[in-house]
Amino acid sequence: MNNKEEGLKRSVGVLGLSANIINIIIGAGIFALPAVIASKMGASSIVAYMFCGILIALVMLCFAEAGSKVTNTGGPYTYIETAFGNYAGFLGGIFAIIGTLFADAAVSNALVNILASGYPIFENDWVRLSFLFIIFFGLAYINIIGLKQGIGLVKFNTLAKLIPLLLLVLIGWKEVSFSNLYIDTMPSIKKLGETSLILFFAFQGAETGLVVGGEVINPKRTVPKAIFISILTVVGVYILIQTVSQGVLGSDLPSFKAAPLAETAKVVFGPFGYTLLFIGAVVSMFGFLSGSILNNPRVIYALSRDKVIPLKTFSKIHKSFKTPYIAIIIYAVIGFTLSATGSFEKLAIIASSAMLIIYLGVALSVMKLRKSQQYKEGEFKIPGGFIIPILSISIILYFLSNLSIDEMIATGVLIAVLTIIYGIFKKLNIKN
Repeated sequence: MNNKEEGLKRSVGVLGLSANIINIIIGAGIFALPAVIASKMGASSIVAYMFCGILIALVMLCFAEAGSKVTNTGGPYTYIETAFGNYAGFLGGIFAIIGTLFADAAVSNALVNILASGYPIFENDWVRLSFLFIIFFGLAYINIIGLKQGIGLVKFNTLAKLIPLLLLVLIGWKEVSFSNLYIDTMPSIKKLGETSLILFFAFQGAETGLVVGGEVINPKRTVPKAIFISILTVVGVYILIQTVSQGVLGSDLPSFKAAPLAETAKVVFGPFGYTLLFIGAVVSMFGFLSGSILNNPRVIYALSRDKVIPLKTFSKIHKSFKTPYIAIIIYAVIGFTLSATGSFEKLAIIASSAMLIIYLGVALSVMKLRKSQQYKEGEFKIPGGFIIPILSISIILYFLSNLSIDEMIATGVLIAVLTIIYGIFKKLNIKN
């Protein structure tokens, strides 16, 4: 499966790939998540975290098997394209790009907003635009000069964002009142489903961290190991943060939706807590963007490499740095434009549903790849036959069923438009 790669260097190991996945998943959301979940389920919020952790683990098992079979750069796009062909791959790749670009725009604006809360100069339009420009094109430059530099930055950001969160958890235990963690009544299935839907989006990101598959050392072993390490880490950190926040603030936790962890840190550390979590939030958001600009341009590269889009320039590899530099630049330009205009909010719901459709495609890919390809020694295979993929598909369809009629129609229209565009691209490729 590696014959498609042209010059990309395999330099990412288990630690680097695990850090890459953790860095993407633990983004800006965790700094507001505890209050949102507590407002819906109170002390029983922990049940939702455990339930959602099981759900995402099932989906990631599908990613682990697909990732050990299909080791080219492109992540979920490549899995879907290998299993079902160019059309399905095109839809998967575009949906992935849509979801990640709008997520980047949201996080970059959130980063500016939190900086503006402490430093009003960031409210100035020119300062805001200049900062966004430096963020997108500065990170693009770092990732162009080498994957090693990009992964090195990701490792640093992963540690920098985890340290304040882990300090809050470790030191915060002394302030926890276990009466605040007492569960009076278990949540209903409906309430658990609604809350888990929100949490499911908070767990997204592993698929983005796997996009660098073509640059992973021994991917058949590295990819499954990195997925297990990262998912266990994320689930553990999320549960601990929710437990400490709930245990410290109790019934007041839902009142602090803007900055629940800052309020928790204030009780635990005093005024210093605000500073600690402020820095943690900034680093977390910056880390999300650094990881995103490392990974997501490689989907554009993969679409061009496979001639799914008739733009060969996008798959060019830099002669010296061995990175897909054109794809990185294009991604940074689009990301900066969306961030500068702020128009991303109108498509936020479509972006969310797009990621669920990608997960659905990957789960289906596992079943198709098992039928079309023989198992090779060293590949990871989910035990239990098709049970895990079928469970994953059922769960994803359940989540998609919670979309409104208008949201379903909008998603259907988007697929129809993309189908027309794909047809045009296919004709252009035939002519070329």
